[in-house]
Formats: sequence, structure tokens, C-alpha cells
Amino acid sequence: MSDINIGKAPPAKAVIPFYAIGALFFVVLCVLLFLSASDLTGHYFSPHILAVVHSAVLGWGTMIIFGAGYQLMPVICERDLYSPTLAVISFYTLTTGAGLLVTSFWFFWVGWPMITGGALVVTAALLYAVNVYHTSGQCNRHAANFIISSAAWLLFTVVLGLLLAINLRFPFIPMSHIDVLKLHAHAGLVGWFLQLITGVSAKLVPMFLLGKSEKDKLLKYAFYCQNGGLVLFLGDAYFNGLSNRGLFYELIIGVGTIAWVLYLADVYRNRVRKKTDWQMKHTGLSFICLLSAFLVLPLLYGSNDKRWALVLGTLLFMGWITGIILGKTFKTLPFIVWNNKFRLLNGKVKVPMPKHLYKEKLVQYQFWCFLFALLLLVAGISFACVLLIRVALMAWIITALLYVYNVGVVLFYKIETNGGRNK
Repeated sequence: MSDINIGKAPPAKAVIPFYAIGALFFVVLCVLLFLSASDLTGHYFSPHILAVVHSAVLGWGTMIIFGAGYQLMPVICERDLYSPTLAVISFYTLTTGAGLLVTSFWFFWVGWPMITGGALVVTAALLYAVNVYHTSGQCNRHAANFIISSAAWLLFTVVLGLLLAINLRFPFIPMSHIDVLKLHAHAGLVGWFLQLITGVSAKLVPMFLLGKSEKDKLLKYAFYCQNGGLVLFLGDAYFNGLSNRGLFYELIIGVGTIAWVLYLADVYRNRVRKKTDWQMKHTGLSFICLLSAFLVLPLLYGSNDKRWALVLGTLLFMGWITGIILGKTFKTLPFIVWNNKFRLLNGKVKVPMPKHLYKEKLVQYQFWCFLFALLLLVAGISFACVLLIRVALMAWIITALLYVYNVGVVLFYKIETNGGRNK
């Protein structure tokens, strides 16, 4: 990671709190999943499932991504973060809003608690978008384009979510609430998560593997196909209703996704660092989950069985997004903490390297537990077996505890300033 422009790094208060609270939300997510195990064999539109999904999307995925985004945008565009103050405010609004929404959905408090939570999340997304837009400036790198586009899609997604929250209490949307919910979910998954992860990985994967690719056109194709397919899907669904035509638009998005994966595969082939560590194995498994999710789509469109929607959500939220975060956290967070705590001490006292700030053995245990929990959960939902689901969710809780403990090790790492042994 020697090519990171340290001078452009934002202050710790604009980044680290997102990682800390995101880790705690991951534990909350897994506990809520365990408590709602029986709901995973029913319809996805239920209070507990809605609470679980928003815990995964906002408290876990978006929380970590905000922190990583504030750290990486200055690196990608080689300029200071536009406003660390806005970043800090977005942390408080996102944390409070996510907490209110998860609680409101769990107890199904339709009304002002849910609407207030949604409004706070919209505020956080707006602050994030302002920061991303102004930090990017005239930066025309592919990674920056994806991150800017994803910020716009996030804002669209959460505004639509706020309207849905209002609609539950004060009905005004003429279209079916469930159909609008599907558009809301699609915009979030493809517009926000897929494009953000595409952009960030286009920067981080070459950095971590010490590899490069000359096939930048693949990222251009990925950008246009992902955005074009999503716009066509949303436009057709809104004006003409949801139909099997959606599979065609999904295919366009899939082509964009394959172009991105081919770019990363080329980076992998041209890498200098040949050894694949456990963090990158998490990333590799997450890509398998994403591609598997595309294979589930025909089952979702061709069947009225709601379990395929839950299988799809599991592959995307717990497999793809969670897999990336579990691995990338221990690629980015140790460097962020090292830069904040130990950079100025380097040369004065004996300081650890970033890779020494976490327990690598725990990352290995985390990987195997994650793999076991994911496979068992997908099997349990597919066969509607509550016993399998409960065993899987116990494994998920263990995975979350391993993760949060290792994050704590990084955040609270200390050294003796007199050159003594590490604590």
C-alpha cells in the first residue's frame, strides 16, 4: 500500500467511527437473524425480515462503505476530503437513522419513528454525496466515476425508501407498495452497492495484488452496462409494471458485471504478489456469491415461490457484500489506524507494521466460519429447514464475534513509547 498518498488521508474521526459501529451492527444483524429464523421460510415482506435487511444494508454495509469511501476518495483523486465535518455529521445521522429504522421495522412502528429514521438516512446520503462530488473535482478516473454514480444512486434509493415509509402511514403512492419496494431494492443493490464495489475494487485489487491491467475499456463497458440496465429496468417497471422483460435488463447488468470481473481477472494474471492471503480469499468467495445470485434470477422470475427471493438476498447481502467487507476491513483498517497512531512515531520508537495490528489467525478462522455459515444458510432457506437455518445462524454469530473482536484489536492496539514490547 505504499502508493497511498498519506498526506491526503482524512482525519481519523471522519473514518474510524464508521468501522467501529459497523462491526457492532454486524453482530446485531446476526443476532436479529437468529431471532427471526422461522421468518426465513416465509414471505420477505415481514417486519422482522425488513429489520434484518435494513440492518444489513444501512448499519453494516453502508456504514463500512461510508468510512472506506471517505478514506479512499482522497487517495483515488489525490486531493483532500472536501469536508471532514460533513463526514462526521453523516456518521451521526446514519447511525441514528439506521437504529431508528431497524427498531421501527422490528416492532413495525409505522409512523414518525420510521419516517424520522428514513429522513436521517436521507440526510446522511446527501452529505456523503456532497463530499464525494466535491472531493472528486475534475477527477476522471474510472474508479471515481463509479463512486460518484453510486452516491447518486444511493440518494435516489434512500429518498424512495423514505417515500415508502411515509406511504405506510399516509398512503399516497398509486403503484403497489410491494412493487415499489422491489424497485427500491434493485436501485440499492445495483446502483449503490454494485457500482460502489466495482469502483473501489478497481483501485484496491491492483493495489493489494501489486498488479495492473491495460484493459481499461472493460471498466467503461461495466459502467455503461450497469447504469443502462438499471435505468431501463426501473423505467420499464415504473411505466409498464414488473414483467419478465426484467430478465433482459438483468442480462445487460450481468454483462457489465462480467466486464468488471474480467478486468479484475486480468489484474490477477498480471500480479506481482503471487500469494493469495485470507483477505483476498474472502473477496474471491464474494464474487462467487455475486455470480451465483445472477443464476438464481431466472428461478425468481419463473416461480412464485418466495424462498428464491430470500436465497437471492442471502447470496447478495450475506455472501457478496459481507464477504467483501470481512476481507477488505483487514486490508484497509490496519493501515488507517497505523497512519493515525504510529506514522509520526516511525523512526523514533519501534512501531508495528499495519499487518501486525490484527490477528491473522482469526481472519483464517473467520473465513472458514463464514463459508460454513453461508452454505448452511442457503441450504436451510432452499429446503425450508428451520433447524439448518438455526445452526447456520449460530455460525453467523460466531463469525460476527470473531470479526468484531479483531476490529477491536486493531482499534485499541498500543505500543510502549519507550520501545518496550507491544501490548
